[in-house]
Amino acid sequence: MRNHTMVTEFILLGIPETKGLETVLFFLFSSLYLCTLLGNVLILTAILSSSRLHTPMYFFLGNLSMFDLGFSSTTIPKMLLYLSGQSQAISFQGCASQLFFYHFLGSIECFLYTVMAYDRFVAICHPLRYKVIMNHRVCSVLTSGTWMGGCVHAIILTSLTFQLPYCGSNEVGYYFCDIPAVLTLACGDTSLAQRVGFTNVGLLSLICLFLIFVSYIHIGISISKIRSAEGRQRAFSTCSAHITAILCAYGPVIIIYLQPNPSPVLGATIQILNNLVTPMLNPLIYSLRNKDVKSALRNIFSKRSFTLEN
Repeated sequence: MRNHTMVTEFILLGIPETKGLETVLFFLFSSLYLCTLLGNVLILTAILSSSRLHTPMYFFLGNLSMFDLGFSSTTIPKMLLYLSGQSQAISFQGCASQLFFYHFLGSIECFLYTVMAYDRFVAICHPLRYKVIMNHRVCSVLTSGTWMGGCVHAIILTSLTFQLPYCGSNEVGYYFCDIPAVLTLACGDTSLAQRVGFTNVGLLSLICLFLIFVSYIHIGISISKIRSAEGRQRAFSTCSAHITAILCAYGPVIIIYLQPNPSPVLGATIQILNNLVTPMLNPLIYSLRNKDVKSALRNIFSKRSFTLEN
């Protein structure tokens, strides 16, 4: 290590095997990112402005929109900068911050989907006690728990990754500072960080998926006991958006982990789907089939147009 200079910044090499496509990718990802920002801001505005949406389900949905805004903004702006021809460099502290917030907000997504599944479980399996069980205090505790759990998870991974010395190459072969890409540049023993990172991320996802699965087993049993077709349809419609969002979030990740040796291009594609496309789809999933959200959005636009006319 005496013969090497300690790394003070990293160079992000970008999305693998996309050389020459920078302009096309810049306009594509810029459009998707703007749609993500606009959609989630509209969802948040609708929830805050409509008293009908001040319920536990929409409280968690508002948190999910905040997560989507932060999660996509962790990696995409920097990627757009170097796709537009600007510097690909990122400081050592900036790289550590990017890794921290990526895993911080990524773990919050897992926790929030799990909490939302529990909310639907209580609403369908215990409808008469729903307001008692999911009171303001419980919702606040569950939400605080997701953020605290995400913070602990990210601190562990970030500290294990950046306590290692970086004194050789500073070229990160990826479009953002993720653990596998950064650890290949470390001068020390990376086995502990690799094991903890893989176990922590994998175990967290599996536990959340298991709890979601258990919740929906009970929900399915309760729906099957409803005698009227209209009642079954109404109960199922309250869960359909959440199920769709979970499939969009976990589906690509499951696909890549089923591959024995996933290619770098496939891995980057899956990451971009998670970082950009899923946060963009969530507002559409939760608004297109939801009468309350669509009504709140119509009220916002009608008030806006009335204000402009006057």
